[in-house]
Amino acid sequence: MERLLTLLLGFARDNRGATAIEYGLIAAGISMSVIIGGQEIGRFIRGVFEAAQAGLNP
Repeated sequence: MERLLTLLLGFARDNRGATAIEYGLIAAGISMSVIIGGQEIGRFIRGVFEAAQAGLNP
């Protein structure tokens, strides 16, 4: 019984899983920022090319 209690207390004090989850959340946030930023840049570039096309068409 004492060994089980020691094992459970050691498990409760271990933070490695929490750290991995935090890094996962940070990576997810960065990924979302990159995706959203890429979409906005794509919209801007599309507008530039559409404006150029409209200027070339009589």
